[in-house]
Amino acid sequence: MADDVSELLLSTTADTDPSTPLSAPDLRLLIDRLRIRSDSLHASALSFASSNRVPLASALLRAADSAASSASLQSSLASALSPLSSSPDLAELRSLSDRLLAARRELCERQEHLTAASSVADLAARLRAARASADPLAAAAAAAELKPLLVDPGRSGSGQDEPVVFGLLRSEWEQLVDELQVMLAKNVEECVEFAPEGGSVVVRAAAPRGSSSGTPGVELRVALQALEIIDAVDYGMTKVADLMIKHVLVPAISNISVAVSVEVLEKSDSEYPISVLCIVPSEELQGYKDGSALYSRIIGIIKFVCEIICGENITWMHSFSKLTWSRISDLVIKYFLSKAVPNEASKLIEFQDVVKCTTEFENTLRNMLFISHDKRDGKLTQFVDDVEVHFAVRKRNEILVKARNFLVQYDYINPLASHDREESVVGLLFLPEKCFISKSALQLMKLIHGALKDACLSSTRVAKELCYAARDALLLYKAIVPVQLEKQLDSINQVAAIIHNDFYYLSQEILGLAFEYRADFSSDLQKLVVFVDLAPTFSQMADGVLTRQMQLVTANLIEAIDGADGFQNTHQPQHYESAKFSIEQVVFILEKLHIMWESILPRSTYRRSMCHILGSVFSRITTDMLLIDDMAAEETLQLQGLIHLALENLSSLFLSLVENEFLDHHTWIQLDEIVPPLKKFRKLAELLDMSLKSITASWESRELANCGFTSSEVQNFVKAIFADSPLRKECLLWIARAPINNA
Repeated sequence: MADDVSELLLSTTADTDPSTPLSAPDLRLLIDRLRIRSDSLHASALSFASSNRVPLASALLRAADSAASSASLQSSLASALSPLSSSPDLAELRSLSDRLLAARRELCERQEHLTAASSVADLAARLRAARASADPLAAAAAAAELKPLLVDPGRSGSGQDEPVVFGLLRSEWEQLVDELQVMLAKNVEECVEFAPEGGSVVVRAAAPRGSSSGTPGVELRVALQALEIIDAVDYGMTKVADLMIKHVLVPAISNISVAVSVEVLEKSDSEYPISVLCIVPSEELQGYKDGSALYSRIIGIIKFVCEIICGENITWMHSFSKLTWSRISDLVIKYFLSKAVPNEASKLIEFQDVVKCTTEFENTLRNMLFISHDKRDGKLTQFVDDVEVHFAVRKRNEILVKARNFLVQYDYINPLASHDREESVVGLLFLPEKCFISKSALQLMKLIHGALKDACLSSTRVAKELCYAARDALLLYKAIVPVQLEKQLDSINQVAAIIHNDFYYLSQEILGLAFEYRADFSSDLQKLVVFVDLAPTFSQMADGVLTRQMQLVTANLIEAIDGADGFQNTHQPQHYESAKFSIEQVVFILEKLHIMWESILPRSTYRRSMCHILGSVFSRITTDMLLIDDMAAEETLQLQGLIHLALENLSSLFLSLVENEFLDHHTWIQLDEIVPPLKKFRKLAELLDMSLKSITASWESRELANCGFTSSEVQNFVKAIFADSPLRKECLLWIARAPINNA
């Protein structure tokens, strides 16, 4: 309509925008044109009706007849239904209708039951025919045809609603398949006969008549075909594959001087040939180093299996391969490749011949379609490609085994009895000192240096394993020795001192490894391999062993000193003897320690440890003597004698702490400096023989304070020795008022 209006206005508004409003003249013009157009259409319609009057009249008559017949039909239907709606027997009619429907459903169900019964009867007949069939192929084919009908009928759900008879038929089918598998597998086993002593296999094309398989004379090919039909080739091949590995492949792979012999025998009394494979002794060993002779034997055996047993059937070959190839690979690795891995890094290049032969061997088997191109079937190639890793792992294991043997087999109980004692005295890397170490630690460190030297000349993969082996060897010492010598470390003996030296020596050597070899490592290896973190651990272990020894010694010395009962009443013979025995025990323990430690520990460690122990001993004895609250004149002489006894008997120990050969005045000064309690101990001996004024003068001159005495100790000492008097009171007052007061 919009287009028609546009046409009517086109002549007047050709250049005007369509959205522009119309003027009054345009509207009058538009109305006139519309009236003209309406009159034209009306005239056309009248002309059409007049020209087609007969067809239009006929159509109108038919429409009227249809309307009349529809009304008549409606009236007839209403008259037919009216008696039913008013009839009292409508319930009977409904009941009759229900019975008709029920009868129809029952008829359908019986038809379904009849169909199912026919199917069951057919399946049962086919199962009986298959079981009674003398042809294994026919029986197998029948079982295969029945499988989708019984095992997977195509019904949804869990199968709980299926008829019981189908379950019985399925059980019968499974029993049939099991019987076929067992019978056919037995037939295959009787066709492939292995010698009891091993080394040979006889293959017949058909099972001998009168065999126990139940189907005499069945061909090997037919038996395998039947097994393939019921998807049981692996089941039939299992025992043959196991016996082939045991009796043929193991002797062929594990023995060097053997060869494979194949012979086909034609017997006049048999229509089937007999093939024999034997593993026979051979003196030809050429090519064995690269594995070519071994691989040739294996290929010969596999060709025999593929051609004679499997008949070059791909499915049967794959089944035999699946059952044997993994074990064949393991045997080759065990008896050849693992032994062919070089012992020296320089011989790794020679191993390339083995790599080449191994690759050709697997490619040959792939061309024979015995193995696939899958990576898991390339186990041998993977092994030879990783020869560096295997070499490194072997070297690592060798290093760890040697390290363990060094540590476990060394006689720590008598370390000084060895004839090569001079070799065990080694210099420390970062100290100008020497110490005695165990031969096990010395051998361990030589082993580690050798491993790291080899690492510098090896590839990154090999070097990494060697470095890890060196690190693990050090950790073995830390793990084994303290546990193995636990009893010795919990008692005072030379073994503990040697273990201390071992840990100390190893900590120094570990620090040196970073400087000695790190520059020769590749940049990647420098980031992966670190030794310096072990040094603090070993140093702490050394300190722990020595600290434990010092604690044990100190405990024994304190126990010996306790036996003197505070050195009281020494003017009495019994108490004096007890105090003297206590001093002698102390001297004995210290001298024993002197003998054990001086020849073993580093000089600085020996001096530091011994000075600490001497200091604790002299401090304890001095404290006990100063705590005596009353001393008789004779008692002071006895105490002075005990002090002199201890100093005289420890003269050799004192000389071991300084560089002098005699205990002169200069030596005592040195000793007083390194063992401060010794100066106080010696001064106490002098105080026991000094007058009251001399003691007071010594205090005022700071001499006693320089020796370590305190004001309270001097006062108590004066009160214990001297009786109460005006002079004593005056001296005590002077001591108390003195500017030096350490109390």
